[in-house]
Amino acid sequence: MRRGCVELFEVAEAGAGPYGVAVGPDGGVWFTLVHTGEIGRLAADGTVERFGLGAPECGPAVITAGPDGALWFSRMRDHRIGRITVDGTATSYALPTEDAGPYGIAAGPDGALWFTELNAGRIGRITVAGEVTEFPLPLAGAFPSLVTAGPDGALWCTLNQADAVARITVDGRVTVHGLPTGGTAPVGITAGTDGALWYVGIGGGLVGRITVDGEVTEYPLVDRAARPHAIAAGPDGRLWFTEWGAGRIGVLGPDGRLGGHPLPGGGAEPHGIAVAPDGTVYAALERGQLARLDGAPGQG
Repeated sequence: MRRGCVELFEVAEAGAGPYGVAVGPDGGVWFTLVHTGEIGRLAADGTVERFGLGAPECGPAVITAGPDGALWFSRMRDHRIGRITVDGTATSYALPTEDAGPYGIAAGPDGALWFTELNAGRIGRITVAGEVTEFPLPLAGAFPSLVTAGPDGALWCTLNQADAVARITVDGRVTVHGLPTGGTAPVGITAGTDGALWYVGIGGGLVGRITVDGEVTEYPLVDRAARPHAIAAGPDGRLWFTEWGAGRIGVLGPDGRLGGHPLPGGGAEPHGIAVAPDGTVYAALERGQLARLDGAPGQG
C-alpha cells in the first residue's frame, strides 16, 4: 500500500510487534517480531517470510547484518544472542550474566558482534563462533541502549539513563561523554558520513551530533514530544530517524534542515530504522507493518 512517498507492507498481525529492522546481505529486509519471538524477511517483491525461534517469549529486539553473511539479533527476554542465516536457520548463544537484558547489537571493526546489556550495565562482545566477553560500564544504572561502530575503530553506545554516550575500544577501555541537555535519554545512535556519531534523544526530542573528541551539537525537533527512537545514516549524508511518539519518519539534512514524513493512520509506533545502500529507507512499525520510502536525493 502506497501513501504519498511512503509505502506500507503488512508483515504481521496486530500484536506481533515489528521492532528492529536491517537490510541483509541477500538484499532482503529482515525484522524482529518482539512479541511473538520470530524473525521476518521482506523480499523486494513484497513477499514476507517468518521464522520461529522456538521460544515465543524470547523478545527478539534489535537486528543487524553480521560479518559472516548472517543476521544477528538480541533476545532481550531470555538473555541470549541470536543468529539467523539467510535461509532461515536460527541458533542462539546464552550470555554468562544472568538477567543481562541484551538490546542493541552491531557489527564491530574486529570481526565480532558488539551488544549492550540493559539490565547488567555492560557492553558485550560475541565472536561468530559464539564466544562472549563482557565489559562493565563505569556508571551504575546507565541503561546502555543502542550501539554502533564508530569511524575511529571503536564502538559507541547511548547511555539512556545517564544522559551520556560511551565509547569503548575493542580491548574494553571505556570513555563516557555527558550530554548537555538533561533528560535527553538517548537511545538510537549511528555513524554519519561526516566522521561523527549521531544520536537521538527520546526524552529531549532532539538529534545530536558528537565528534570522536566528544564535542556535541544539538538539533532540537519542532515537536519536542515526538520521542525520536532510532537513527540511521543515508549514503548522501542525511540522517533518518523514527519519531515513535508522533508517528513520523524524520530526516536531518547535511545543511541542518529538519523534515519528516507522517505515517498514515494511527498507532504506527515506528521503532527500528535502516537505510539500504541505494538510499531506500525502511522502518518497523509496531502495528504490524514495515514502511519503505525513497531516500534518493531530493526526497525528504
